[in-house]
Parts: sequence; structure tokens; C-alpha cells
Amino acid sequence: MRKQDVARLFTTPLDSPAYAPTRYRFDNREYLNIYYRTDPEALRRIVPEPLTTTDPVVRFELMRMPDTTGLGDYTEAGQLIAVEHEGGKGEFNLAMYVDSVPAISSGREYSAYPKKAGSPALYVDSDTLVGTLDYGTLRVATATMGYKHHPMDLDEARAEVCSPTFMVKTVPNYDGTPRICELVRTRITDVTVKSAYTAPARLQLFAHVMAPLADLPVLEVLGASHIVTDLSLDPVEPVYDYLAV
Repeated sequence: MRKQDVARLFTTPLDSPAYAPTRYRFDNREYLNIYYRTDPEALRRIVPEPLTTTDPVVRFELMRMPDTTGLGDYTEAGQLIAVEHEGGKGEFNLAMYVDSVPAISSGREYSAYPKKAGSPALYVDSDTLVGTLDYGTLRVATATMGYKHHPMDLDEARAEVCSPTFMVKTVPNYDGTPRICELVRTRITDVTVKSAYTAPARLQLFAHVMAPLADLPVLEVLGASHIVTDLSLDPVEPVYDYLAV
């Protein structure tokens, strides 16, 4: 392989890339979102400056993605925290637990999604939409929501899906010192909301040292949504360089 060809590589291995070099399009992406109030002090300990928190609200999301360009069929779960940045509202993506190696690899390398391996599931059980997350052999989250009780306004559902998302991108040097340490922002675009419902919901989080969702305890469930969409992801853009301080 010529040197100039190596420099044009998207990712490794050289003969079988870990994920496809494409812009990802999601068809029939299904969300279970549960919004809950948590401990404000717990948020202050974990939300990175220059982001700020005003309302102590967390969104537990479980996403079923049956048809994704380049990645196929997989499921994710995670926690996003309501934040503000320079007067605008958004969410800080704290952690995502994913059942697909290509989705983990591409999310971490190509973007800044804080993905690690887990076993999430989203399914209908009788009259209930159920979302679960296992880490290894242990259950760390169980979410339940009434199935399609009340239609949502589609513009409201689109606003939920399209909220700006902030993440921390870190890449170390070979000696362990940071090479990249940035706060980045991304948005969801080209959204078609196919259906959206709300209903009563409950969320249980279980303590686990390697999947510490319960460190942001559920004090009160504020609302829930069940949304099906087609959408695309914008590339991330840096908004703050921690190494330039």
C-alpha cells in the first residue's frame, strides 16, 4: 500500500474497516424517552463547564434502530442532561450503551458519542412499551410506558428529537497525555416524524459501578414520549477546546 493511500484511509483494519465510510441515515428510528427530575448536586459534579445546568432534568432514552445506512440493525440506551450553552438550550450526552461494535467504533472515532458495550432492548409487552438495559449479566435500567395512549403534537416531537447535543471528545497521545479534549456539538437533521405518543411512565435505575446510571437518581418522572422518525446526523463541531485554557 502506497503512503498516500494510507493517509487517505478512513479507519482500520487496513483490509476491513471497522465501520462504513458514509453519512448515516436512520429509517424508522424508534425512541422511548423518559424525562425525570434528579439531584441538582449530582448534575453539578458531572456536567462539564462551560455548560451549565438550570433545571435538574435528565432524559433516559432507549433507541431502536432497525434500518441504518452502513450499520444495519442495533439498539442504544443512555442518559442526556438538560443544559445551557451561551444562552441556548441543549442536552449533554453523558453515556450511551450499545449492542453493535460498528456503531460503537464509528460513534467514538468518527464523532464524539460516549458509547460503550451494553445490551439494551425495546419491545411491546401486552399494553406496555418496555425498555431495558443490561450491562454484562446485570440489569441496570427498566423503563415502562403505556402504549400509545395520547398522540403528541408532531412539531413538539420534532423539537424533542432535534435538541442540540453536546459531548466531550477526548483522544490521548501515545504517552497518555491528551491530544484532543474538546466540547463538541451536533444536531439531528432531515427529520420526518412518523408517529409520536405520550403516556404515563416509570423508570427504575440499579446501582452498578461500570454503568452508573443510578448516580443520577430518579426523584420524579416528569413525562415520556414514544416517537418514530427518519433522520440524519450532522457532523460534530467543536465549541470549546479544553487544551487551550
